Amino acid sequence: MGTKTAEAAGNKAGEEVDTIEEETTGTAAEENSVDAADENPETGADGAPTGEEAAAKASTGVGQGAAAVVSAALGLVSLTGSWVGTVAQARDSLYGQLEVASGSSVATQIKQIYADSWNVNALVAGLFALAALIVGVVVLVRPAFGNPDRVQAPWIKSVAWAGVSLGIIGLLLAAAKYTDIILAMPTT
Repeated sequence: MGTKTAEAAGNKAGEEVDTIEEETTGTAAEENSVDAADENPETGADGAPTGEEAAAKASTGVGQGAAAVVSAALGLVSLTGSWVGTVAQARDSLYGQLEVASGSSVATQIKQIYADSWNVNALVAGLFALAALIVGVVVLVRPAFGNPDRVQAPWIKSVAWAGVSLGIIGLLLAAAKYTDIILAMPTT
């Protein structure tokens, strides 16, 4: 029995040593975090920004992210068409019908009623594409004119590039539609 108590006493002593070592390493880590917090009062113990600095960083990302999404949406609208383009096309078609005299040639009727309204629709699509391109480029170059320490989120760049790409495609399609490269009007 004497050996068992000696072993138990040895284990208890060993456990106490482990506990003391854990306590001293815990206090050293706490001291390091307090020292780091004292060096930079704007950041927390983990180095993350706190307070106004975090709010400023978050707010700039929100505006750029929203602008990137708007750019992509405008690019998509330029490709699929818009209510504004449809109304402008119908209005121009109505004006063409009013301007055409009853004895006009077929070529004049096609131009006045259909071709001009088709071109108006292409112009509206081109304006949406141009807006998408401009907004996307502004979002992409914005960090160059701001605080160099602030990094733009990768998703903002991706969405802005999508808006720029859709804007370029929309401009090319609008120009091809306007110049009758794509879906030309019939000739008589």
